[in-house]
Amino acid sequence: MPFTIDDIEAPTPDPAAIAREYEAIHASLDRATTPEGRLVAISAWDDLRRRIETWSSLVGLHFQQDTGNEEFRKAREYRDGIVPKLTELEVAVKRKLLEAPYREELERTFGKQAFALWEADVMAFDPAIAPSLVAEAKLEASYGELMAAAEVEFQGGKHNLSSIVKFREDPDRGVRHGAEMARWGWFAKNRPALDRIYGELVALRHGMARTLGFENYIGLGYKRMKRVDYGQADVERFRAEVREHLVPLAADLRRRQAAALGVEKLMFWDDVVHDPTGNPAPQGDHDWMIERAKEMFDGMGKDLGGFFRMMTEARLTDLKNRDRKAPGGFCTGFPVYGVPYIFANFNGTKHDVEVFTHEMGHAYQGYRSRRQPLIDYLWPTLESCEIHSMGLEFLAWPHMEKFFGGDAERFRRLHLAQALLFIPYGVAVDHFQHLVYARPEASPAERHAMWQEMERTYLPWRDYGDLPHVSEGGFWQFQRHIYLSPFYYIDYTLAQTCALQLWTRSQTDPAGTLATYEELCERGGEAPFQELVRGAGLVSPFEPGCLQEVVATARKALGR
Repeated sequence: MPFTIDDIEAPTPDPAAIAREYEAIHASLDRATTPEGRLVAISAWDDLRRRIETWSSLVGLHFQQDTGNEEFRKAREYRDGIVPKLTELEVAVKRKLLEAPYREELERTFGKQAFALWEADVMAFDPAIAPSLVAEAKLEASYGELMAAAEVEFQGGKHNLSSIVKFREDPDRGVRHGAEMARWGWFAKNRPALDRIYGELVALRHGMARTLGFENYIGLGYKRMKRVDYGQADVERFRAEVREHLVPLAADLRRRQAAALGVEKLMFWDDVVHDPTGNPAPQGDHDWMIERAKEMFDGMGKDLGGFFRMMTEARLTDLKNRDRKAPGGFCTGFPVYGVPYIFANFNGTKHDVEVFTHEMGHAYQGYRSRRQPLIDYLWPTLESCEIHSMGLEFLAWPHMEKFFGGDAERFRRLHLAQALLFIPYGVAVDHFQHLVYARPEASPAERHAMWQEMERTYLPWRDYGDLPHVSEGGFWQFQRHIYLSPFYYIDYTLAQTCALQLWTRSQTDPAGTLATYEELCERGGEAPFQELVRGAGLVSPFEPGCLQEVVATARKALGR
């Protein structure tokens, strides 16, 4: 019988039993007198971590699929409650390996990247913060539940925060405005809860940082993100490059968008529409799109084609929007079985093709690197992960006729323009979080003012008109990463810069670029971000002038 999602078994771990397994691993390491003996102990530890991660991923996926399911909620609460203890046990082994007299021997076997990652983990955890980690997980879950339960009435129907978004692309400007009024009206109504949750998260994270010896959460946040080959100063330089080279291009793109739409002033409800006839949309439903995707990936190469067919036959995708399903999209994985899983919410817009291809890039990388010797290397750090996802979006360009027919070229131009427009927004999200965590005592009103400052700096064309909530600086509360994954957003902009380089190269050497992409996927997380980038023949986003070349190429392609 072929493998399916139903074959995944992930028993709920008993912390006491896990502790006994860890005791045995420590004893095995202490007894070992040869390299072979130490590798046996590390292999047992790696196997244990893969089992725990498979269970944790399955619990998280089930809850995201149905946030109203009480059984799934209890399983998630149990997981969140024992994670600090499991982390304590894991960090103890990492600390032992970091301090071991045979560390150089292990570095020759596994490379130095694992030790750099473990050092970050050791600095980011102490049993003293365990209660705060549990409280943080509960607050994050409450934000997720609040967002998943949102109900917005519009045009006689009820919508969640995923389905209401489709009206943003309606050709009728009045419909777009009305949909945004309804959407942001829900946020205005729930602003007290959203402010409270975030305020408590910021306070908790700041407290954990102080306990661990950091000045504020910024330093701890970088360690939790496992940033081992760049720091805050590098990110600040990249943000300056964006302000110098991309914000002016983005402003020009917005002016031309207004002219194309025939409006004197581009308003927020016009943001995602670049053509008076509306944006191109896929020409079929979910099942039709899956069949077109099979054709696309078969056309890109037998590895991608076979992988996607495995994913569909094993039911390792959940792409349809439904009630109680969490908004957004992500890719997770089950390391015991060596398979990934794609989660998304189709809503009938071009974004369905983009988010699906994006998550497919993550999944393909996870599958290609499934034989890496350590669980630490199955996925790279997140800015590297996003190269695989955003890169595949561009490498799939030659096949967009399958989804959009005669609108394919229009889709490609729009996709490129929006990729460029995204970078200033992504940098604004990152800069905002630095402001927040540098001033953890700020009031909700002051945080909203911080966001408005970021919009003036990076998104100066934005005009919310009479829309509630966002006109008062509340747009950031829609961005789930700010609540759930602090400092995970600059990653998208760094990766987009690299993905645009892949796009440039693919114009003249599509086969060679795809081969480079596949090699990058196979490396997984065996090296830090900048080493992976350079190994793929790309220029690090932290190199001066990197954006200058990307912008010049994009201007030429867009006829700007």
